[in-house]
Amino acid sequence: MYSLLLVFNIGQIDYALSNMKLLLAIGTGSFIGGISRYLLSQIIQSKFLSAFPFGTLAVNILGCFLIGLVFGLSERGNINQEWRLFLGTGVLGGFTTFSAFSNETFGLLRSGQLSYASLYILASVFIGLLATFIGYSILKLI
Repeated sequence: MYSLLLVFNIGQIDYALSNMKLLLAIGTGSFIGGISRYLLSQIIQSKFLSAFPFGTLAVNILGCFLIGLVFGLSERGNINQEWRLFLGTGVLGGFTTFSAFSNETFGLLRSGQLSYASLYILASVFIGLLATFIGYSILKLI
């Protein structure tokens, strides 16, 4: 315990213990999101005979749409902070991944597929932003 106190001050330990339920919810959500991302990405990618990372692109766009819904619901007061953190930070944080996007883009660039890399970057950013906007805007109409 003494060595633990050397690493963390008492305030950080108190904060972590008092928020353990929330931290476990976020961690559980990340687990669910990560497994879902892997499975859905593999299923989608298996439908295409291409080096283009359709699976990750589809997962990231779906995640952008869903994050728009989650934060729209949260803003309207339909879900509380705990659910917003579980769904937004946990599930969708584990579901979408910038690191996979970055690694796949780097792989496309390394293999000389500049057109695929460019298309992937543009589609991920612009369609992802559009999907977030649509998810958020749907709740404004309801």
